[in-house]
Amino acid sequence: AVHGARKMEDYGRFLALLVSALLVGFVSVIFSLVWVFRYREGLSWDGGLGEFNWHPVLIVTGFVFIQGIAIIVYRLPWTWKCSKLLMKFIHAGLNTIAMILAIVSMVAVFEYHNARNIPNMYSLHSWIGLTAVIFYSLQLFLGFAIFLLPFAPVPLRAALMPIHVYSGLTIFATVIATALMGITEKLIFSLKNPSYSASPPEATFVNCLGLLLVIFGALILWMASRAHWKRPPEQNAKVLRPLGGAPEGTEAESTMTDGSNADKSDLRISSEAARKQNLKLDEAGQRSTM
Repeated sequence: AVHGARKMEDYGRFLALLVSALLVGFVSVIFSLVWVFRYREGLSWDGGLGEFNWHPVLIVTGFVFIQGIAIIVYRLPWTWKCSKLLMKFIHAGLNTIAMILAIVSMVAVFEYHNARNIPNMYSLHSWIGLTAVIFYSLQLFLGFAIFLLPFAPVPLRAALMPIHVYSGLTIFATVIATALMGITEKLIFSLKNPSYSASPPEATFVNCLGLLLVIFGALILWMASRAHWKRPPEQNAKVLRPLGGAPEGTEAESTMTDGSNADKSDLRISSEAARKQNLKLDEAGQRSTM
């Protein structure tokens, strides 16, 4: 009873954090839209300021909000009965959407700069931002090749999974930091009379957007780093067996009635060892954060 109460309590905490993260992330997207429509010149694709404004909107929507959801999608308890392959496709799909939106936002910036004869890639924000996009693309490609396609051997997947997880969380944190640098840089360049230091309404509003991004990032990283909230390995446990072999407990095993008790015992021991080996490998592959 105590274990069940503890389990429900942990589930309640996760659900509260999840709802909070989704709410903060959604409000962040709304804030980015309000910023560009109320204080800037809205959205367009004509080489003007409206084209540049796609950059913060798409970064907040895709590179921050959608990527954050992709990171924790394996943690959702109601998906634990879904097949691992389905969850991989959802995880990869969300990251692909985030990647497309990030690339479009980069194109908008370069086109705006070129149309206004503004130098490209001179600020720390642009350096780190482009680096994040490049590494995110590499992370996505390797994730598809190693963890989604059925060609990579299981030991290789298990060995690379910790690197995959670490790099995914690092890229996400880097994107948050880069977004904060970007909105601060934009305010400093854009606010002249009154200046940013005078704290006009736009500066206060956008500073609040930055705080929301930090809170969202902290919630996502917290949920992703709690080991007791990850997808249970037993949901995906399957006994390793040779190609063409029969799974444990099937007709192939039930027909071995002519074997001795020792043979049956050896079979059970071998099956149990294979099951434990697969559980160990599956445990290493639970926290995919492409």
